[in-house]
Amino acid sequence: MTPFHALRSQLGKLQRLSQPYFLPVEETRGWQFLLLVVAMLAVVVGTTLLLLTGVIALSGVFIPVLRSRFLPGVPEQVAAIWRSPFGPGAMVVLAAGLGCFAAFRTKLRQGRWLPWLLLGVIVLLILVINGINVGISYIARNVDNALVAYDQDAFWKIVAIYAFCLVLALPIRAIQSYLIPKLGLLWREWLSNRLLGRYLSNRAYYVLNPNDESAEEIDNPDQRISQDTASFTGTSLSVTVEILSALLTFFSFIIVLWSISSQLALWLLIYSVGGTVIIVFASRKLVALNYQQLKLEADFRYGLVHIRDNAESIAFYRGEQQESREAERRLGGAIRNYNRLIIWEALISVIQRSYDYFSRFLPWLVIAPIYFAKGVDFGVFGQASIAFSQVLFSVSYIVNNIDRLAAFSASISRLEGFQGKVEAIGGEMAALVAREKLDEASRPARDRDASILVSHVDLVPPRTSRTLIHDLSVEVDRHQRLLVVGPSGCGKTSFLRMVSGLWPPAAGSVQRPREGELLFIPQKPYMLLGSLREQLCYPLQPDRFSDEQLRHVLEQVRLPELVHRYPDLEIKQDWPRLLSLGEQQRLAFARLLLNSPHFVVLDEATSALDVATERHLYDLLMQREMAFVSVGHRPTLTAFHDTVLELDGRGGWRLLPAAGYDVGRHV
Repeated sequence: MTPFHALRSQLGKLQRLSQPYFLPVEETRGWQFLLLVVAMLAVVVGTTLLLLTGVIALSGVFIPVLRSRFLPGVPEQVAAIWRSPFGPGAMVVLAAGLGCFAAFRTKLRQGRWLPWLLLGVIVLLILVINGINVGISYIARNVDNALVAYDQDAFWKIVAIYAFCLVLALPIRAIQSYLIPKLGLLWREWLSNRLLGRYLSNRAYYVLNPNDESAEEIDNPDQRISQDTASFTGTSLSVTVEILSALLTFFSFIIVLWSISSQLALWLLIYSVGGTVIIVFASRKLVALNYQQLKLEADFRYGLVHIRDNAESIAFYRGEQQESREAERRLGGAIRNYNRLIIWEALISVIQRSYDYFSRFLPWLVIAPIYFAKGVDFGVFGQASIAFSQVLFSVSYIVNNIDRLAAFSASISRLEGFQGKVEAIGGEMAALVAREKLDEASRPARDRDASILVSHVDLVPPRTSRTLIHDLSVEVDRHQRLLVVGPSGCGKTSFLRMVSGLWPPAAGSVQRPREGELLFIPQKPYMLLGSLREQLCYPLQPDRFSDEQLRHVLEQVRLPELVHRYPDLEIKQDWPRLLSLGEQQRLAFARLLLNSPHFVVLDEATSALDVATERHLYDLLMQREMAFVSVGHRPTLTAFHDTVLELDGRGGWRLLPAAGYDVGRHV
């Protein structure tokens, strides 16, 4: 990809990430967003001129002495602006900008006007600071001339003006320093909520499967939502503000520089453009290295979190050496990539410093002959140096920030890739849901919630070509209980995933009860980060049941000691660590009884329990007249089922009566 196409691609990604916060993408086009950006700049320029004119007029009325002392020549320059075409033109542009925002007022709802307002205020402050900096360049020139002429009165007067400029600039800088991160924080909150909502919708979090690092290109979604989002929003605003400031600085000081020496201005442009091209060409490798570094650092952190989450299992296995090798492997990848990164950063740093050092001599080389020919006064040296450094800094923005921009580019790619992936998953899942609704609508109304119907289904795990089940047809109605058996790896759990709606069938159709009428209980129950009350009620709201109901259901599943250990149901603990697997499985049955679905899918949900407790829990389900589909290996399970689905792992299957079936042959 050529540098131009790469830049165009990154700008497109940046727009897709940035525009939705300022303007709804689904209702507008990209050119409309850019039009509002131009309109905002037009409003800020016109407002700045009006504010400057108002300040000058009020100071002339209330403090004429101070105005003549601290703002010498400024009222005359403002009056000249209004006499020139620029003044009336700025007002026309201001009116046009306000008209654009008025035309888009229906789109700027749901608080979208606030970021535009804050951004406009920030740009306004940049304009004011830039005007003060231009004034300081003339102050520096007059200070040098006063020192050379030994004019003490003029020197102290100029110093007083300089002090006034500092007093004026400091609060403006403080406000600007607050508003930029504040806007970034508001943007981060909005973008994080948006990505989090899409990540947790349509089971995108399950499809992405962050544990399957080799199969999915979207690694570490947690980092992308948290760290990359914070980095993107903060850096986007700071880079935008810095680029605007650089452009304003360039146009302001190039005029000052041209008034001193057109030759110096031309040399500056040639020097800065040439240096920028060299730096950009040399730093292309940085983008790829920064992108890879973000991924490797996230992988290393994920490995450490995995050790923390499975500390007890690792301790039982004495698996410290294996875990150490894996952690060192991940750390080694991050270290090796970072080593290459610092080599390239050092190389570019050398080029940057060489570029910076030589730039200090260029104004002297050009101005000195003019000064010795008595074409300019001595103060021009100081003013030319200030103007030259300001213009050079603005033109050399890319040179001075190449490593930061490279990291920012990598962050854009990761975040936009994640956003695009979850949106694609959302589209695919929406199409699948629409298809399922059509299938459901074709069923008689009395049958829609009355059974699980699998019709001529082929089951192929995602991202594979292996057919686990071929042309399966089976129905489980409200009065049936199905036991799924077969050798290890034959697709029993995969069948449950398909029945529960996690995996779509490769062929055929699956019709299941509506949401809330079917509940899946895995072998290792899910323990959320929350209180005991929330554990029991999940996924229902915790205030739906009274304390008495919760304590009663714990006693029903033979967990009375949990009530005695934790009488306060609001207590929060590390439940996966404190509760044994058997206790977790019984708690999952308590959760099941509280949810009271009509259909239950059980994946070896009693594997850690004794036979008597298993019988007791299944009896509870049968008393509630729940239909269930179970996977298990114990021969005792057949007593609770009326039909057995036997899988062979090669696509074949059989439906057999549960009575007299020997489960032991598949153990």
